Amino acid sequence: MPDLANSRTAHSLLQLMWLASPALPIGGFSYSEGLEAAIEAGLVHDEASAADWLVHQLHLTQTRSDIAVIAQAIPAWRAGDDARVQALNDWVLVTRETSELRLQSEQMGQSLVAWLRNQHPGNVAVDTLAQLSGRTPSYPVAFALAASLTGAPLADCLLSYAFGWAENMVQAAIKAVPLGQSAGQRILARLASEIPAAVQAASLLENNERTAFSPMLAILSARHEHQYSRIFRS
Repeated sequence: MPDLANSRTAHSLLQLMWLASPALPIGGFSYSEGLEAAIEAGLVHDEASAADWLVHQLHLTQTRSDIAVIAQAIPAWRAGDDARVQALNDWVLVTRETSELRLQSEQMGQSLVAWLRNQHPGNVAVDTLAQLSGRTPSYPVAFALAASLTGAPLADCLLSYAFGWAENMVQAAIKAVPLGQSAGQRILARLASEIPAAVQAASLLENNERTAFSPMLAILSARHEHQYSRIFRS
């Protein structure tokens, strides 16, 4: 029987599960990333439409943007390439198409920095993240550092991020549509079946192939900023 008490693999896996957990104190539960505005506009109204919306968002926005950034930022953190990390962080912040989407990335990034400082006091890379040339640390770049410190393989780190995103978004759908817990689990199962392909696609993107072009999401997010009744911050 393997010695799990001294297994590096077990330690890395537990760290990734921790990073993916909704209990991580970074505020992910308070954002719907445009879903609430889609519900207000009648684009999402039941289990099927919520599942379709989230699957499309996974492939069209997360895969081509945040997961792709994390796929490139983890090797940069592990190589100590601060200039590359800075460039990726800058790209994330300047490509957020609305103020609330940028504020989400900044708030969650700063919260993750605080968590990392608590977990890894005195870590040079964490200090570097907190002082990115006048820029606020973005969440994808902060997550990339947290994942890189687990020592886990890149693919596992990306799967962890994607599942954590999916779980938060399903919880948002359950609250805002609203849906029952069983419906939420069916949506999460569908997302889980789509995540490996999304992660594979993101890991193969070249630097000039990343994109944050999601016009419908940008319009809905801009509308959400002035939505009369809402429970989420994005």
